[in-house]
Order: sequence, then structure tokens, then C-alpha cells
Amino acid sequence: MSELSLAAQEVFWAFNKAASGEPDDWHYLPAIAAALRAAANQVVPWQPEPTEESVGPTIDFGYAWALFSKTNDVRQELLAIADELEAQ
Repeated sequence: MSELSLAAQEVFWAFNKAASGEPDDWHYLPAIAAALRAAANQVVPWQPEPTEESVGPTIDFGYAWALFSKTNDVRQELLAIADELEAQ
């Protein structure tokens, strides 16, 4: 098993401590990854890139783009941790 990133280790250890008290129960990895994917879908659901037409004239397009970029970054970080856990 390869080394997990710090973010993935933190998620893994927190889950295992809550679930079993053992920080090395590797069979939980798929369940943790599924939970992270569900959280990502609830907290930062997939959205299409904003366009000037989709934003409309009342919202600043730069603001809409910055908001999209930040939320998409958070979503990608969560999904990357889930991918890493599933790959183990």
C-alpha cells in the first residue's frame, strides 16, 4: 500500500477512530471514499461553467466565475481524496 497524502490520512484516521478505535483498519477505505463522494455531491454539487448568458445581467460575471472556480476546487479536492482512498 502506498503512502496516503496528509489529507487522506486525516480522513482515514478520523473515520477509523470513530468507527473502531483502530487507526489501521484498511478495509474501510471504500466506505470512506463513498462517504466523501456523497459529501462532495451534497456540499459542492457539480455545476456547469458559468457563461454570461447563464449569469444574466444582474450578477457580475467575474464574481460568478470566481465563485464557480472556488467551489469547483473544493469539489475536486474532496474527489481527489476519495480517488486516492479507492486506489489503495
